[in-house]
Amino acid sequence: MVKGIGNWFVKHSKARPDRLAFVYNEKRYTYVEVNERVNRLANTLLTKGVRKGDRVNALLFNTNEMLESMFACAKIGAIFVPINFRLSVDEVLYIVNDSRAYHFIYDCRMKSLVEQLRDMKSSLQEYIHVGNNPHKEDSVYEDLIANASNKEPEYDIRLEDVQMMMYTSGTTGRPKGAMLTHGNTQWNAINSINIIPFDYSDSTLAVAPLFHIGGMSVITSPLLYKGGTVFLEDHFDPTRVLQKIHDERITSIFLVPAMWQALTNVENFGAYDISSLRIAISGGAPCPITVIEFFQKRDIPFYEGFGLTETAPSVCILDRENSVRKNGSVGRELIHTSVRIVDPNDRDVPTGEVGEMIVNGPNVMAGYWNKPEATKESIKNGWFYTGDLAKFDVEGFIYIVDRKKDMIITGGENVYPIEIEQLLYRHPNIKEVAIIGYPDEKWGESIKAIVALKDSGQPLSSTDVESFLHGKIARFKIPKQIEIVEALPRNATGKILKTVLRK
Repeated sequence: MVKGIGNWFVKHSKARPDRLAFVYNEKRYTYVEVNERVNRLANTLLTKGVRKGDRVNALLFNTNEMLESMFACAKIGAIFVPINFRLSVDEVLYIVNDSRAYHFIYDCRMKSLVEQLRDMKSSLQEYIHVGNNPHKEDSVYEDLIANASNKEPEYDIRLEDVQMMMYTSGTTGRPKGAMLTHGNTQWNAINSINIIPFDYSDSTLAVAPLFHIGGMSVITSPLLYKGGTVFLEDHFDPTRVLQKIHDERITSIFLVPAMWQALTNVENFGAYDISSLRIAISGGAPCPITVIEFFQKRDIPFYEGFGLTETAPSVCILDRENSVRKNGSVGRELIHTSVRIVDPNDRDVPTGEVGEMIVNGPNVMAGYWNKPEATKESIKNGWFYTGDLAKFDVEGFIYIVDRKKDMIITGGENVYPIEIEQLLYRHPNIKEVAIIGYPDEKWGESIKAIVALKDSGQPLSSTDVESFLHGKIARFKIPKQIEIVEALPRNATGKILKTVLRK
């Protein structure tokens, strides 16, 4: 009988019962203890009327309760819906009502937002409170765990059943709920451990937000599939991350590029022994070459990957053997995933030419929740159309050129912002940069660089930028304008919001 991903803990609690599964602050739970807690929460949800296919919302930080809630839902066939805790109350309300959830698990630190949510018209009927000072009408998470049965739920969960609904970042409009199945999550784990050398003795520091597919599924869920240990951090502090790796001898970590860059800026970086790291993975956005080189020079095996919420997420990963030789690539397609790069007529483009990346495999989502037209536009004949422009080299390595919507056309020439951004990251006074196009009557679009400086006391002009780029790229790719800002706008997962910059 298939049991879905909830069965992972059943198996590990028998094979290695005393192995640590979750560590959050002072709390340390073995696989046996986590399996019992998950069972108790699953049985509680059943008594509260949650049934297979029902959605359960979670407004939680990177804590053991976040992962326990996900696996409890998985054991009874409910659909787990993690919500970005950085959203406004109106944005949270949209996800609640769009997912048509009746049950809402939230952290006490979000109490103020939840109090506002109660006064709004929503589908919610039951609130479960994690932490101190609960609302008088709320159920208390730990009380529910203490008083429920730890009996294993007897549900037949199929791999094609929807396990989780992750809402896309919505940078171009209202977010959409990507329906990820038990099979998507499991195949992503299998794909990952085929190229990343995970072992049950490994550990990871989950500090990238778990409400995002990168934080949840690049390392965290594959490592739990393997039987490793997840250390949970509920906020990102670069010094604390280095200290945690040093103290706990962490062996793997996933961070988005902005986080990796923040680590490089820690003044006494060398005071921390992070030699235990065997697996350092960047994803979610292109990582500046200078950041990759920083860790490679310190003999930290650095992997760069590419994926999307809709592909659960991993599509390709650049392995450690090729990380230096193929700097700038996101690797080859994973073993159970197929990638094509096509022109607007869906024909494969020649090697070295740019086209749209499309993906096929058991990791591709079931579709968008209640959005059949959006699903039809994105998935055609089993292939998911990513909207990313990419190219193959002669060895089959994939290079992401840019988002389709971010490409600039100036004077009939296609310009890919990432190429210019990667060069500008090598400028000694540029901390972060975004390249965008703006309307130009003569050329159609012209190019603008928006820059945050390392030292604001040293000005940077468009002439300086032109001099720095001279001879490195074609003249038509050099930005005509430059604007200095204190910081670039980013979403919760570290992606620069170019839509905001264009406005």
